[in-house]
Formats: sequence, C-alpha cells, structure tokens
Amino acid sequence: MSQAPGAQPSPPSVYHERQRLELCAVHALNNVLQQQLFTQEAADEICKRSLSQLALPQVLGLILNLPSPVSLGLLSLPLRRRHWVALRQVDGVYYNLDSKLRAPEALGDEDGVRTFLAAALAQGLCEVLLVVTKEVEEKGGWLRTD
Repeated sequence: MSQAPGAQPSPPSVYHERQRLELCAVHALNNVLQQQLFTQEAADEICKRSLSQLALPQVLGLILNLPSPVSLGLLSLPLRRRHWVALRQVDGVYYNLDSKLRAPEALGDEDGVRTFLAAALAQGLCEVLLVVTKEVEEKGGWLRTD
C-alpha cells in the first residue's frame, strides 16, 4: 500500500521513562533496554549482591557519589547535595580520600572497604564507579568468577 503524496511515515513507538525522584540510573537502563525491566529495588539488590563479587585487587580505585548534608555552621539545612569521594588502596590498606577530610582515613583491608561500601549503599542514593585499567575492563576482571 502506498502513502498519499506528502504524508509523513508514523514515528516508531519509543519507550521512554521520565525522571522520578533520583532514579535516573534505573530510568536510563530501562530506556536503553526499551522496556521496564528494572525497579529501584532490583537495581539496589544488584548493587548489594555485586559488592561481594568485586575483585578488589583488580580495581585501581573507587569513586562514590553520596548524598551530602548542607549546613551553615552548627545549623543543618534540610537540603541535600551530592559529593564525590575517592577510595584507594595504598600498600595493602584502603583509604577514604574524601576531600572534605583533613587527612586520609584508613579503612583497613578488603573487609574494611567492603564494610564502608555496604554502609554507603545502605544510605541510599549512592553511586559507585570503579576505576580499572583498560585490560581489566575488557576482560571483565573486576568481578570474581568463583
């Protein structure tokens, strides 16, 4: 069947979730997959489950995006901002290298950094970025296979 002269083809049906709360990562996943496959709860569960599977020796560092309270002196304001924090292992010890700290904070060994990450994730609205070499990324070596 041919179209009438000058008629425009109908646009394809495109799945698109609009922003709700601060769930942009969930919306981005669903938008790329073109259907609602992920919920906030499912995404949170994946993050918690993957935490124990991280091959930390293969990770150069971690960067966390956390909620950060806003205050004026002793007065805490009901506003929330986001803050980026770096974690890194140096000579076998993991450190919190938060730029708001006066000095690096030792987190200890792998168990210590996992405990810190679990606490950060439990606060909610936490994002974790892994910094790895290109080789580790290409091989997926940042996850344990056992």
